[in-house]
Amino acid sequence: MGMIGEFKEFISKGNVLDLAVGVVIGSAFGKVTSSFVADVLTPPLGLVLGGVDFKALKIAIGGSAEAPVTINYGVFVQSLVDFVIIAFAIFLVVKAANALRRTKDEAPAAPAAEEVLLIEIRDILKTQKAS
Repeated sequence: MGMIGEFKEFISKGNVLDLAVGVVIGSAFGKVTSSFVADVLTPPLGLVLGGVDFKALKIAIGGSAEAPVTINYGVFVQSLVDFVIIAFAIFLVVKAANALRRTKDEAPAAPAAEEVLLIEIRDILKTQKAS
């Protein structure tokens, strides 16, 4: 099998397609969550903290007045807030998936037809002994 055939086999496996779908959905989820944090959560939080815009927080460490050299720690703080919210959202999704999986695993399986017949035979034999 040539390299092209091996590549076709590799691409056609379900795991690769599942991974691709996961990456695309994860990217979209990250954009939605970042927008939620930047556009919905951060403005009221900044208002509560006295009108502070996290991304504007910085420390000048040198340079000239026209081109100062700064440490933009506000952008880092904003990234930390984004990360915590995304991590919490993923935690909730995984927790819900685990709860669904547990209910499926705990559901008792219906007895097989052979088992039902054996139970009926046992019950008939018990009633015949009692008679």
